Amino acid sequence: MNKAKAGDWVQIHNVVLPPGERAPQVPADTQQVPFEMRLKGFLVDAEAEVGQDVTIETVIGRRIQGTLVAVNPAYPHGFGEPVAELLTIGRELRALLEEAAQ
Repeated sequence: MNKAKAGDWVQIHNVVLPPGERAPQVPADTQQVPFEMRLKGFLVDAEAEVGQDVTIETVIGRRIQGTLVAVNPAYPHGFGEPVAELLTIGRELRALLEEAAQ
């Protein structure tokens, strides 16, 4: 979806520090790229399309301006493969607690 209306969950992008304006202790290769911000919140503007400058309100009430990059953004991270030893831990703990309570 490329269009959003007021109240939609969206993500914005801003360049906080362009290349060359980073702190002097930052490694040289890092200084060559911008320091960027991506932030999610609720669209304040009446409507907008991806690529437009917008204002959002974060879940804690801050209002931030930036370029709209996504509408209803997904969380792309995962937690990896299940760890077999942790799959039964809840059952084992409940059994131990029930046994101790008797």
